Amino acid sequence: MSKFADIQIDPAIVKRAARGDSKAHEIIYRAFATPVYSICLRFTKVPAHAEDLVQETFIEIMRSIARFRGEAALGSWIRRIAVSKALMFLRSAWTKRGQTFEDDWQDITEGQATSHGISSHPDDALDLDAALANLPDVSRAVVWLHDVEGFTHKEIAGLMGKTESFSKSQLSRAYQRLRPMLAVDENTQPDGAVARSY
Repeated sequence: MSKFADIQIDPAIVKRAARGDSKAHEIIYRAFATPVYSICLRFTKVPAHAEDLVQETFIEIMRSIARFRGEAALGSWIRRIAVSKALMFLRSAWTKRGQTFEDDWQDITEGQATSHGISSHPDDALDLDAALANLPDVSRAVVWLHDVEGFTHKEIAGLMGKTESFSKSQLSRAYQRLRPMLAVDENTQPDGAVARSY
C-alpha cells in the first residue's frame, strides 16, 4: 500500500475539520497533498491534470469530512476519494476519445514496445515508471490499484463499474505487456540466476 496509511492525523483535528475549522483543513491538506498528487499523476501522466485532481479531491474531502465515521483510517478514506476522482477523469477522457474500457487495453500491442519509446537495452528496460507510463490508461490504473495501492479485484471492479473478471483480465494483459518492456537477458544475471519478470 502507498504511504497514505503511514500518515497519522489526530482525531481531534478531524473533528475540527468536520466543524469547518480552516486550520484543521489546512493540516489535513498539508499531510495528504503529496500522496494525493502522486496517485493522480500515476493515473493521468500530466502534471496539470494531476494538480486539478488534487484540488477536486480536497474540495470533496472538505465537503464530506463531516460524514467521515472513522471506520477506516483517514488516509484510506482520502485515498479512495483520490482514486475515484482520477477514475472519473479517465472515464471522461475515454468518452471524449470515443473509447471504452474494453478498447483501451489494445492501445499497445505485443512487439510494439520500441515504437512507443521503450528501449530494448536491458538497463533502460528496467525502468518500471517508463514501462507503466506506456501502458494504456485502464491497464496502468488496474496495475497501480492492485499492486501498489492494494485494492482487491472486487474493489477495483466496483470503482470502475465492471466485473471482477474484467479487473483480473486487465491485470493479466498488463503483465503480458510489461514483461517484454522489463525483460532482462538471463545471461547478464550472476550465477545464471533467472531474471524475475514483473
